[in-house]
Amino acid sequence: MRLHRLELTAFGPYPRPEVVDFDVLGADGLFLLHGDTGAGKTTLLDAVAFALFGRVPGARGEVKKLRCEYADPETPTSVSLELTVQNRRFRIVRSPEFDRPKKRGGGFTTQPAKASLTWLEGWHGDGVTRIDEVAMVVEDLLGMTHEQFFQVVLLPQGEFARFLRADTAEREKLLEKLFGTQRFLDVENWFRERRVVAGRVLDQRRQVARDVLGRVAEAAGEEPPDERDDGEWLSGVEKRISEALQEAAQRSSDASDLRQVFDAVLAETRLQAERVQRVREARQALDAQVDPGAWIAERDAARRAVTVVPAHQAITRLGTTLDFALSDEAKAAAAVARLGYTGEELRDDASRFREEAGGLNQLAAEAEQHRRDLRRLDEIEVVEHNVRHRLELLSNDLEVLPEKLAQCRTQLDAAQEAAARLDGLKVRFDAATQLPEAVSALARSEDSLRLAIDVHQKAKDVLLQVRQQRLEGMAIELAAALKRGRPCAVCGSPRHPSPAQPMLGTVDAADEEAAHAEEQGALDQRALAEQARQAASLRLDGYRDVLGSADPASVIAEFRAAAELARTRSQRQNEFVGLEARTRDLGAEKGRVEQELAGLRVEDAKLRETVAARAIRLDEARGEHADVLTRRAHLLELASALTAFADRRATSATARDRVEEQRSLASSLATEAGFPDVASALAAARTEAQLAQLDERIAAWERTRAAAEATLAELPGVDPAEELDLAGVEARAAEARASAAQASADLSRFTKAHERVSELAARLRAEWTSLEPLETEYAELDALTDVINGRGQNSKKMTLRSYVLAARLEEVAVAASARLQRMSQGRYSFVHSDEAGARGTRGGLSLDVLDDYSGRERPAKTLSGGESFLASLSLALGLADVVANETGGALLDTLFVDEGFGTLDSDTLDTVMNTLDELRAGGRVVGLVSHVEELRQRIPTRLRVHKARTGSTLEVVAS
Repeated sequence: MRLHRLELTAFGPYPRPEVVDFDVLGADGLFLLHGDTGAGKTTLLDAVAFALFGRVPGARGEVKKLRCEYADPETPTSVSLELTVQNRRFRIVRSPEFDRPKKRGGGFTTQPAKASLTWLEGWHGDGVTRIDEVAMVVEDLLGMTHEQFFQVVLLPQGEFARFLRADTAEREKLLEKLFGTQRFLDVENWFRERRVVAGRVLDQRRQVARDVLGRVAEAAGEEPPDERDDGEWLSGVEKRISEALQEAAQRSSDASDLRQVFDAVLAETRLQAERVQRVREARQALDAQVDPGAWIAERDAARRAVTVVPAHQAITRLGTTLDFALSDEAKAAAAVARLGYTGEELRDDASRFREEAGGLNQLAAEAEQHRRDLRRLDEIEVVEHNVRHRLELLSNDLEVLPEKLAQCRTQLDAAQEAAARLDGLKVRFDAATQLPEAVSALARSEDSLRLAIDVHQKAKDVLLQVRQQRLEGMAIELAAALKRGRPCAVCGSPRHPSPAQPMLGTVDAADEEAAHAEEQGALDQRALAEQARQAASLRLDGYRDVLGSADPASVIAEFRAAAELARTRSQRQNEFVGLEARTRDLGAEKGRVEQELAGLRVEDAKLRETVAARAIRLDEARGEHADVLTRRAHLLELASALTAFADRRATSATARDRVEEQRSLASSLATEAGFPDVASALAAARTEAQLAQLDERIAAWERTRAAAEATLAELPGVDPAEELDLAGVEARAAEARASAAQASADLSRFTKAHERVSELAARLRAEWTSLEPLETEYAELDALTDVINGRGQNSKKMTLRSYVLAARLEEVAVAASARLQRMSQGRYSFVHSDEAGARGTRGGLSLDVLDDYSGRERPAKTLSGGESFLASLSLALGLADVVANETGGALLDTLFVDEGFGTLDSDTLDTVMNTLDELRAGGRVVGLVSHVEELRQRIPTRLRVHKARTGSTLEVVAS
């Protein structure tokens, strides 16, 4: 990092614009910020820090009051810093939050903080305008946080004196901030988490072994041991279960033999009991037999009555037919009587009535036409009423149409005007609708930019790590290029007795190039993300310019209302044309309706005259009836009723004759079958099911008698009175079977238990075998985790993070001792100790001073004021060198040392200045901040910077 130019306005004690050109001041590598106490020397360093990180170091950063109270209220507070980092030159402009006068009215308003970063050389990407993004870019380029920068680049007055005298806890906090030991804390946490996971796995496996042990005990029916078994309990269980299995097998064999004996006795007893029961049942069946003669007589009589039953059924059917015929005859007689007929010659009178009805046909046609004409008169009346009503409606419609035409014309004009305004409103509508998406796009582009910055930062970290690893392994890389007999490029010796040997994981130039290419690719993606964010911002600004101060919702509503009204233009046009056409159509239709009404009135008059003349002729022909048609219909109905009555009378006579014939036939069939009358035959008749039942009953009697006789013939020597103790034999056999079943069940149970115990015992031994390496591995991991976390075998009680900090502090002590010895003329040097503290407290961060005059170590708190300054300055410079190497080594081209020179005498000051002169090697620029007059005499060239109303002057002096 090299500073070029600093500009500040209304910042700190400086009310007017001030400029510091570091290129001029640092041309020889050394310059001085000189002035009395309170002249504002440290404020320039605060301005540099504020421009880079937006904050100032020390307690001044907690106040957050950066604006000059003496500046003109209209003058804004700003700081501009131009610098080069990693061959990229850029300018940062920042303004803190401050109160300014309101542009309208009285009082003040808060001006928010702003920041911008503009690329000048070495980079062509878009600038950055967000405060957080500027901070991320600066930290990414510098490779250090603001805390590291304040400690390493702006060596603050008093800070390292406190660090020199601090205890272990305070010193550890500062070193953690500077060296970033989070990754080692992650390693400690990783080991602790790994131990927890391994312990959980081990506990699970132990629990599995305990579960298998419990299942072994459950299968064997014994209690499990309280502690882990070494195999003796398991062997005993297997032996006991084997002995129990042998005893159960012997008991099962004895019980099975006894069961077979009792089963043979039971079978013989059951066979003899069955024979006795069969003989007993055969004798009982023969004794219970009855005479089947009545069944046989009933069956024979039923079979003789079979021919009489159908004849009797035919009589019943014919009687039903006769009943229906008589009923029809009665209905026909009632119908003739209802029509007023009193004669006897049915068929002759029917012919006469038909002839009389035929003579009325001509008049009937006129009567039908008369009815149609009457209906037509009614229709004409209804139609005439409807036509008059329709004419009235047409007249009403023609009266309101002019008003509708005027209203439609007004709506049509409004729609045409909306259509004309639509194009102008469309531009603002598009801007209003796209505005939310543009806001979202800007947010997404900002998220993408932040992600690209994170990715670039990670790639940068990887690159720095690779470079650091390559530097650490540079000896191996240089050793690979050594050739026997050729001088070394470093020391010039042609002999190479012990060159560095290659190591696993060594980083070479190809790895560095790959990491650099990855970092450049991430940087390109970051530039693309910045361009996308700028495009999204411009797009959003364009939409807001189009909308102006208008509310997007009002613009959208106005456009939609105009669009909706414009869409009705063609509809309104069609409505207007339709109303004009309807006016013409209604006028023509009104004329047609008036003509139709006149025609109906003429037709009604003519038809009424014709109907009146025809009514006189029809009244003479209708007689007693309502009209001619009614009289003709009455004559035809009477003729039909007389014909039907004659037919029904003939049908009933025929049915009566057939019933008498069937009764004679049934009586003859009963006599032939041997019955005295038909009733006796019907009483003897049986259904088919009843006849089948009689046959089955007779056949069963015959089968029972034959079976009983056959059984007695088969078992001639069996006594039916013999009694056998079958129940006792069955009880003894059941007892033997139960004993055999119980013994078999016991054998099966012990067999399964033996198999189960053998299987589980093998599994248990396998689990014990697999647990041994896990327990060994966990013991090693547990011990290593304790060591890494400062416990167990760790005699120094140092965690890994503390160990790393101790190593860094040791490097700082070595680097600081080289300068302290020169500045103290060889008297003092730093001594670092990694021994544990008192009462077992953590060690590793002890830092004392070795006094060469006495040869003893002494606490830093015993140094005098000047000696403390020399020690603090040496420690600060040593720490700066170590941190610079940690963060890349090539960043710290500019360094500031703030105050403390007033405590030195002339000789010591000469020694300190010679040491600071050495810092200029390699192009480094060193800035001193002091009020000591002797420093001012040593560096004569100056640049004045005027402070506020106090009139004091700060001189920026360059050698």
